[in-house]
Amino acid sequence: MNLRQVLSVGSIVIIGTFGISNIFSQSSIHTLEESAEWVAHTYQVKGLLKGLEKTLVDAETGQRGFIYSGQENFLEPYNLAQETIDDNLEELKYQISDNPEQLKRLAKVADLTESKRSELEETIELKRAGEEEKLRELVLSGLGKEIMDEIRQKIDEMMAVEDQLLKARKKQAQKAYQLAIIVSWSSLIIVVIVSVLIIFLINKIAIQPINIVANLIASYANEIAATVEQQERTASVQANSVNTTTKIMDELWSFSRQSSQQANAANNTAQFALEAAEKGSKTVIETFDAMNNLKIKVEAIAHQIFRLREQTNQISQISQMVGNLANQTNMLALNAKVEAVRGGENSQGFSIVAAEIKKLAAQSKLSAEKIRILVEEIQDSIHSTVLVTEEGTKRVELGMEITDTTTEAFSRITKSVNNVVINNQQISLNIEQQANAIKEVLEAMENINQGAKETALGIGQTRTGTEDLRKAAERLKNIV
Repeated sequence: MNLRQVLSVGSIVIIGTFGISNIFSQSSIHTLEESAEWVAHTYQVKGLLKGLEKTLVDAETGQRGFIYSGQENFLEPYNLAQETIDDNLEELKYQISDNPEQLKRLAKVADLTESKRSELEETIELKRAGEEEKLRELVLSGLGKEIMDEIRQKIDEMMAVEDQLLKARKKQAQKAYQLAIIVSWSSLIIVVIVSVLIIFLINKIAIQPINIVANLIASYANEIAATVEQQERTASVQANSVNTTTKIMDELWSFSRQSSQQANAANNTAQFALEAAEKGSKTVIETFDAMNNLKIKVEAIAHQIFRLREQTNQISQISQMVGNLANQTNMLALNAKVEAVRGGENSQGFSIVAAEIKKLAAQSKLSAEKIRILVEEIQDSIHSTVLVTEEGTKRVELGMEITDTTTEAFSRITKSVNNVVINNQQISLNIEQQANAIKEVLEAMENINQGAKETALGIGQTRTGTEDLRKAAERLKNIV
């Protein structure tokens, strides 16, 4: 008998036990529920009987109050009882419809109840009619009391029957509960016994052989663990090699990126040098134009100075003429003074002298006007000379600034060329570093290749151990 058979039989026994236990439990639960319903039904019937009795007592109480007082409001319990008695009887009839004996007793109670209602109604009508003597005779006859006593007797009989039924139904419910307890504990005991037996058989049939196989598996696992450890070391070496390769490749990429950046920098520097050279050339042209304009301005200044010199000569000539006229005027004035001394007979000569003096004065005036005009022209020429001189000064300053700009431009060209040389040197150094990095990459790849060979050898050993484990698993499968 193998493990599978033991487990199958044990499972069938356990499942069957639980199935039977479940059937008995369901039956017991159903019996308990049914018993509980009948117990509740009995209590409900007893409650209806008590309610009927109470209703009749309330009706009788209302009737007595009306008889004693003659006031209609005392009939309120009586009127309410008249409305509920029929409903109580119908409900009782429905609830005890399964018990013919009780139905017979209820029919008797209904007849007595109707008699009681008639007796109550008759006394009330006599009271209303004022027939006190007949009312007194009827009350003293004890008819109402006899009917009420019979009703109570019948209700007590029905209550006794319901009590007997209640006792029997409680006893039945108790039996069902005890049966459910017995079935539950019996099922538990059977399951425990079967489980212990299954555990014993499993230990005998499977556990001991499994322990042997487990020892073999542990031995094989140790061998595999050693192989795996070797593979882990090899993998660690490979990982380090790969890590080194990664770092070297990162450095190589960094060098390449730096070379690219430096090449771009060299290109930008060369472009900047070209722009600086073009700007220097343009600056030289502007310097030449500025110097040419300065030459023209200087020539204009020379021309103005020449005109100023001519005008100065004319002023000199006119000044000489004015001087001569002044001398002649002085002489004529002297003569006029002499003639004036001589007296009147010689006044004709004085007149001639005076006329000459007038002419000389007119010429002096004309000369003075010319001198004024010449002076104004000289002032204008001098002003123009000043303006031209200022413009020449500005042009000279501009020429100096342009010259400085030219010097700076060519200085920048020199620096740019120097930067180009430095960048080219750095590019050469980076290329050499890249060559070294590539060499290290090749060495790392060689290490990876050697590690791969060792890994392949370890995998072969792992395959052998796996085959041994497979055989052990087959043995375990046959046992199970």
